Amino acid sequence: MSSQTEHPTLLIPGPIEFDDAVLGSMSHFSQSHVGPPFVATFGETLTMLRKLLQSSNPASQPFIISGSGTLGWDLVAANLAERGDEVLVLHTGYFADSFADCFETYGVKATQLKAPIGDRPQLPDIEKALKEKKYKLLTVTHVDTSTGVLSEIKALSELVHRVSPETLVIVDGVCSVGCEEICFDEWKLDAVLTASQKAIGCPPGLSISMYSGRAMEVFKSRKTPPSSYFASFKNWLPIMQNYEAKKPSYFATPPTQLINALHTALTQILSGSLNERFAAHREASKRIKDTVTSYGLKQLATKPENQANGMTAMYLPNEIKAPEILPNILKRGVIFAGGLHKEIAAKYIRFGHMGVSVTDPKRDDIQKALNVLKEGLNDVGYKAGR
Repeated sequence: MSSQTEHPTLLIPGPIEFDDAVLGSMSHFSQSHVGPPFVATFGETLTMLRKLLQSSNPASQPFIISGSGTLGWDLVAANLAERGDEVLVLHTGYFADSFADCFETYGVKATQLKAPIGDRPQLPDIEKALKEKKYKLLTVTHVDTSTGVLSEIKALSELVHRVSPETLVIVDGVCSVGCEEICFDEWKLDAVLTASQKAIGCPPGLSISMYSGRAMEVFKSRKTPPSSYFASFKNWLPIMQNYEAKKPSYFATPPTQLINALHTALTQILSGSLNERFAAHREASKRIKDTVTSYGLKQLATKPENQANGMTAMYLPNEIKAPEILPNILKRGVIFAGGLHKEIAAKYIRFGHMGVSVTDPKRDDIQKALNVLKEGLNDVGYKAGR
């Protein structure tokens, strides 16, 4: 039984529901950010991040910095690209537009390769683009939170390394890390960016990322200084290295309570099998997608291989608009998200299913949400299937 105050079940694609122990860690007594106990906790947290992303290469470098997942874009743009560089941004929704806009802010030239809503750029088209121009970086959103589209990372990385081996492979994993498999070393990725509040299961406020040794060498060989102060690897790299070595260090004060909470969340995740965790998310996703299909709802991502395992984005039927149904769902104790893709925002809703709502057998969040969705559809005059 949860000790949390009674509240509607939060089933949006992040923030998600949090475990009691994680929230308890947020109330940790105040600590010195350079004192031995906290330094040890932070160092262990960085090491656990390596395990979550399945990286054992000592040349790879984790970063945990105060900020939202969006800060990851700035870290990449400010440190791995320079003004005038060309980058290829694979577009599967809203967040590719934003990443491209971030690059342009730093004077980096972003070319977007777009797919229709609900689909992803295909490998032959990506290969063609890589052969036409030299790109410093290629970015891909592993799961675009606006559309629920899942990108295939392993095959993409293999393609990039074959066709344009100098191009760095950058994965925006904000909505995938913790619920989708990522093999950082095996897949030869150069960066994975994420945040604390989604499948990792920690409250918002931490920008979390991992960079390959190759990426760090690109940073070290820059011709110009990083174009940000707070987001500069020059400032953060020695801090992260020292913390992981259990040595106190200072550039900017870390959020000690959040680091404690992340330590608890990662300890919980790594206490079990990662393969079993990913399988649990796949099973829950299939159950949800089968059920909403039986209700007569269609997903934005129509192809099974494009469907994320930590969320489902579904069109509403009969020209029902999201503002008509979401309040009824809330009254029944569940929070879903409205649409985010600007072209179709009012036409669909998003159901987040990741973290403890999937992995804790004592919780009935998923079945409750499916029941409430059916009732909410009935409220607006649509008779859902079984």
